[in-house]
Amino acid sequence: MDAIQKQLLEAVSGLHEVPAGAYNIRTNGKTEGRQTTENIDIQPREEGDGIVITIKSGTKNESMHMPVILSKAGWKETVYNDFYIGDNCDVTIVAGCGIHCGTDDGSQHDGIHSFFIGKNSKVKYVEKHYGSGDGNGKRVMNPQTIIEVGEGSYMEMDTAQIKGVDSTERLTKVKLGKGASIKVMERLMTHGEQRAESRFVVDLNGEDSGANIISRSVAKDDSYQMFQSVLNGNAKCSGHTECDAIIVGNAKISSIPEITANNSDAALIHEAAIGKIAGEQIIKLMTLGLTEEEAEEQIISGFLK
Repeated sequence: MDAIQKQLLEAVSGLHEVPAGAYNIRTNGKTEGRQTTENIDIQPREEGDGIVITIKSGTKNESMHMPVILSKAGWKETVYNDFYIGDNCDVTIVAGCGIHCGTDDGSQHDGIHSFFIGKNSKVKYVEKHYGSGDGNGKRVMNPQTIIEVGEGSYMEMDTAQIKGVDSTERLTKVKLGKGASIKVMERLMTHGEQRAESRFVVDLNGEDSGANIISRSVAKDDSYQMFQSVLNGNAKCSGHTECDAIIVGNAKISSIPEITANNSDAALIHEAAIGKIAGEQIIKLMTLGLTEEEAEEQIISGFLK
């Protein structure tokens, strides 16, 4: 890997070198490296571009890394990855995509991830998106995540897009079984004329299922963001969706929460707040020696964390 590719790899996955355990590293449409373990098997798809990951029942305290790097000008791809996670597992999956653009030719990565989680398992899924380079070509990422959480299982999603992505349409669809739950933390920042649309649709189908969807975002300059969350309570369940957003400059943000109770024992809550940084917060930090710009960045950084 060259210096640009290594920098992108570190940005989206925190890797400085080949990780221990299972991994699949994809660079400009090709497999840069792949390793399976006794409990985590990775195979290429028979149809379409992508991989199939099978995690054996009972797998505990293991992780898998699967970063995607695009550094070739004008490269566009659609990748399908399927995860089959057995019963009684406790695993962490670290994904992400980094795009570098140094020309007028844009690049695009569309990743479709499907998760099928068995019973009484715990899955943490971390996904980061990042763009770099001073070219005028658009850096486009359109991730789709389709999740089926089995009885008594729990999934935690931590998704972040903080820099350099010009256009993104993010779609997450979730179906929860009996006693299943999901927690999502989305962190997003746009600037310039970037656009970001994020949609979550959660069907709480099982008795005592639960969902907690949280979005924290900052829109700067002339950028645009749209956040939509849909919770469908189809059984005795509990669901919560929350959007907190900060506007800086001439940006625009739209938040569209929707909750539907199709069962009398469905307890659903939605919250949304959009506003600018309070002037007294900036003044307080400036009294400690920060410039106005430094104070603003400090507040934004803490908000997104």
